[in-house]
Amino acid sequence: MIIGEKELRKIFRSKDIQPAGIDLRLKNLYEQKSAASLINEEKNLPKLNKIEGPIYELKPGKAYLAETQKIKIPRGYAMLYFPRSTLIRSFVDVRTALGDPGFEGKLYFLIVNHGEYIYKIKKGERFAQAVLVKVKGSGKYNGDYQNFQIE
Repeated sequence: MIIGEKELRKIFRSKDIQPAGIDLRLKNLYEQKSAASLINEEKNLPKLNKIEGPIYELKPGKAYLAETQKIKIPRGYAMLYFPRSTLIRSFVDVRTALGDPGFEGKLYFLIVNHGEYIYKIKKGERFAQAVLVKVKGSGKYNGDYQNFQIE
């Protein structure tokens, strides 16, 4: 079951609550500067270069790492993330993963310009939306990315 606006307001303090989710804002943007790997469960994340704003230019065919606000997902709920429709209509995609119950920290998504032209987006703009869903019998996230920070 998707949690609606009235219940979201009881759980979260945010000016970005919508009828069926929470808008997420672009805080920082990064580009990849080194290789990465996942071999035998060993995670080697790429080195990143922070791009200076306040207006970012997303080059055609290029992927970026987008940082958004910190979130705390309550136990018993999970979050699904979706791009805002303005980005989709502009040939820009936001790639996400599941937000597990009990996860706390900043969110990082992949943002890709699939269009033929540069796409401009300003720091602080709403670019994705989080949808909260009830999970029966959930545990609590205790993974490597709890309160993870880009160095």
